[in-house]
Amino acid sequence: MWLGDASLTQIIESRHRLEALTKDAQEKKERNDSLYAEVVDLRKGSETIEERARYELGMIKENQTFFQVLE
Repeated sequence: MWLGDASLTQIIESRHRLEALTKDAQEKKERNDSLYAEVVDLRKGSETIEERARYELGMIKENQTFFQVLE
C-alpha cells in the first residue's frame, strides 16, 4: 500500500501528471482549432489574405493612397 507501483504516492503522482497532460492537451486543441479556422478563412476567400498583406506587409491596392499619421 505504501511502497511499490500501486502505492498511494504513485497513484497521487500519476493523477497529477494526468491532470497536467490533460490541461496541456486542451490548450493544444484550442490552438489547433484556432489555426484550423484561420486556414479555412485563407482557403475560402481573398479578403483574409488581403487583410494580412495590409497589416503585416504594409501593402496597398492599386490606385490607393497611403497616409501615415505621426503623432
